[in-house]
Amino acid sequence: SVSYTLESVYDDYAAAVMAKELGKTEDAEYFGKRANFYKNLFDKETQFMRPRMADGSWRTPFNPSAVGHFQTGGDYTEGNAWQYTWHVQHDVPGLIELFGSAEQFKTKLDSLFTVQLETKAVDVTGLIGQYAHGNEPSHHVVYMYTIAGYPERTQELIREIFDTQYKPTPDGLCGNDDCGQMSAWYMFSAMGFYPVDPVSCNYILGAPQMPKIVWNLENGKTFTMIAENLSEENKYVESITLNGQPYTKNFITHQDIMNGGTLVFKMKK
Repeated sequence: SVSYTLESVYDDYAAAVMAKELGKTEDAEYFGKRANFYKNLFDKETQFMRPRMADGSWRTPFNPSAVGHFQTGGDYTEGNAWQYTWHVQHDVPGLIELFGSAEQFKTKLDSLFTVQLETKAVDVTGLIGQYAHGNEPSHHVVYMYTIAGYPERTQELIREIFDTQYKPTPDGLCGNDDCGQMSAWYMFSAMGFYPVDPVSCNYILGAPQMPKIVWNLENGKTFTMIAENLSEENKYVESITLNGQPYTKNFITHQDIMNGGTLVFKMKK
């Protein structure tokens, strides 16, 4: 019930955005309200997205490490509460508010990468603590640090994931490359950004992992990413420029990319 709800509220958010663009005010309000229903699952005492009973009470007993699967039942699909608590891609500020502050949000998120699984499942792979890079619902999580105001944590975790979860071997992917998603995360992150919320058309900035990448866009223009001073030691971003101008936003828009140009990351230790 938890994973189904959290994934459905993102669909509701997408429908609300579409309805607003179409001038369907009533529909936009309806779906916009539903998009906030993720808040009904947040248990402030445990700080997890937790299953509820039909009468609104919390389901007990509750083990956040218990792994669910659609074939065997449970409240989480191919994951547990540790992984699905962060499945709020459309309203990260709202999720941060549920934790009480950005600092408390960061503390809980830090624990995701250190706590060890008590139980295992075939669909929970690519583990760093409880973070499961082998399954798609985790792929946006490291970029949440940047949204919360801790970009350096995003940057160091991206490097760790590149170093530990991808290998140039026949079994080099740590999980199932469903529709190419494992590879898509690699390519986006190598560029230095990732679509945490694809509907917004914004890409959250991270840390590039290749010195230069050029996109030949369908409109005939090119978009170039350059990582100056990139090395094994220089994994943090010191500054960013877009088309020669200082860039201080924590995201780049899809339109910025389609306009063509050059995004330069200056890397440091």
